[in-house]
Amino acid sequence: MKLFEERSLYGEHAQVLSVDAVLHEARSRYQDVLVFRNATFGKVLVLDGIVQVTEADHHIYHEMLVHVPLLAHGAAIDVLILGGGDGGALREVLKHPVRRVVLVEIDPEVIAVSQRHFADVSGGAFNDPRVEVLNEDAAGYVGACADRFDVIIVDSTDPIGPGEVLFSDAFYQRCRTLLRPSGLMSLQSGAPFFQPDVLQRVRSRVAKHLGAAREFLAPVPTYARGLLPLILAGAFEPSFCPSVSVLRARSIRINGPTRFYSAEVHLAAFALAPRLAPPGSDGRHAAPLSENSETST
Repeated sequence: MKLFEERSLYGEHAQVLSVDAVLHEARSRYQDVLVFRNATFGKVLVLDGIVQVTEADHHIYHEMLVHVPLLAHGAAIDVLILGGGDGGALREVLKHPVRRVVLVEIDPEVIAVSQRHFADVSGGAFNDPRVEVLNEDAAGYVGACADRFDVIIVDSTDPIGPGEVLFSDAFYQRCRTLLRPSGLMSLQSGAPFFQPDVLQRVRSRVAKHLGAAREFLAPVPTYARGLLPLILAGAFEPSFCPSVSVLRARSIRINGPTRFYSAEVHLAAFALAPRLAPPGSDGRHAAPLSENSETST
């Protein structure tokens, strides 16, 4: 049996998957790109030795990364995706009544390979007329862009290689200038079980520039670090968790099914174990599951 051992970012821990067949293996201008088939997870996309997407569980990550900020906002029309060349986040954004989506992916090979081997992940999203795809450096785009957005989604790799700059103070400061006053940003924040200091550093850095930042959790099996912490950031923290009735009303606007996200999951995701909560917090950031809310739909 052929095995793939994921490159370890955490010293004593690594993930191993069986390889039924190698479907693509090449070096792009920026990174090593590998696609193989696994009996449990289907097709697996690997960049620089790190699992990025699998057919079986990508929807958990993509739905939480996208629907949490879009439904917390409630009226987003212009969305920026930084990274996300597999098209999964783009597909979920386009389920909302948005006017424009800009996707900035530095590596065109990731888009090409994903469309060839993971067509169901993007579901034709790259052909939507509302979409503008730019093959350029995300940090450079953010630094030069004069447009404004309601939601920014950072669908990046880990803070190594091409994705490292997307975790810097300068990057978060520029993202704030691109957001409208009620704008929100979502991003991933590493592996807190192995590197809790990274989560704390990303959270505090984002909050410093955007005003408030809170973690929420997504259980993605092939991110073998356990519960994946994502971060939602913006100027007004109470907007992160509207009541369940408001979220249900907003969810009606989603054009297409979700397999993981729901109003209840949205709120539950913000309830953190004490080990993951910010210092001085008890982890209870979610709004109560109440039918009453002062937040507008």
